[in-house]
Amino acid sequence: MLAALSASAQQSQPATKDLPSAPSAVLQKQQEQQEAEQQKQEEAERQREAQQEQRQAAQQKAAAAAPATTVPTQTATAKPSPDAPATAPDDPPLETIRKNVDEVNVVFTVTDKHGHFVKDLKEDDFKVIDDNKPASKIIDFSRETNLPLRVGLLIDASNSIRDRFRFEQDAAIEFLNQIVRPRFDKAFVLGFDTTAEVTADFSDSSEVLSKGVRMLRPGGGTALYDAIYYASRDKLLKNQEKEGIPTRRAIILLSDGDDNQSRVTREEAIEMAQRAEVVIYAISTNVSGVKMKGDKVLERMAEMTGGRAFFPFKIEDVANAFSEIQDELRSQYLLAYKPADFVANGQYRSIDIVAENHKNLKVRSRKGYYAPKP
Repeated sequence: MLAALSASAQQSQPATKDLPSAPSAVLQKQQEQQEAEQQKQEEAERQREAQQEQRQAAQQKAAAAAPATTVPTQTATAKPSPDAPATAPDDPPLETIRKNVDEVNVVFTVTDKHGHFVKDLKEDDFKVIDDNKPASKIIDFSRETNLPLRVGLLIDASNSIRDRFRFEQDAAIEFLNQIVRPRFDKAFVLGFDTTAEVTADFSDSSEVLSKGVRMLRPGGGTALYDAIYYASRDKLLKNQEKEGIPTRRAIILLSDGDDNQSRVTREEAIEMAQRAEVVIYAISTNVSGVKMKGDKVLERMAEMTGGRAFFPFKIEDVANAFSEIQDELRSQYLLAYKPADFVANGQYRSIDIVAENHKNLKVRSRKGYYAPKP
């Protein structure tokens, strides 16, 4: 746990308690659970089908013997039943799944050759290449998307950043105060050294989030990859599944990029971020003026998820990096499309968005996604 977390933080459960040694272990465990659950579901389904047949037989028998005016009453009673046929007009979940499984949503930014955001482009200005083939159809397009933000602020609290920790805390608090809109956006605070600890869960309260940042104290090694993996899977992805509404999900990572304690690899952490559709913005705490190994790690994470990595020359520039991230989050496009040859097989598919007829413009988005399994 973090070396000197307050008593309230120490009472909470470690965020990475159930973190597996690698995604392969997760998949194996999930497969076993899914097989057991599938067996239960199949048995339950057989029972429901038998019950349904009995009810239908009883209804048909009753309908034949009763006056015609009683039939609508029987039909209305049957509709709310959880065992009603999937084709009933008021039972659309299966239809909804069929419509959405092959739709891909991408949040992206466009900049000119000077790095300035371009916010006035239209749908016709873009071409989407999915898995090396043009998308079959663009379903939705919007500028400066106003989707709610779900942000994870991940702060490296290892010994390597001790001398500049207080300033980084102040800059992070100011960022959260500016970016989180009450009753609309939410953020959480996670500090990590050898393990990760959520010191403020999802909230739109600047007071709650600021307190979570202040609780952090530097000390220990660095498990950066585990922190990214956990924040993507157990916080942002699960929160999305719980809320069930479209959101923009981002991780703001404040670290030197060094890792010496994680149980998952860098690429496994990136894969989980991609599966959760999380954009990573990284602010390097290395102010030596020389690009180190950890800086390259931060660049890799940001590039693969459609974010950016910032490398301040002095500690005061950290606040400027937070400000630039804030501007970017308010200068994005949202595009939804259908791939040309989509197959729900769980495989990785690349994404390339091109601003046609605008050769000087740069489009930055996540590099790909994993097709959901049926």
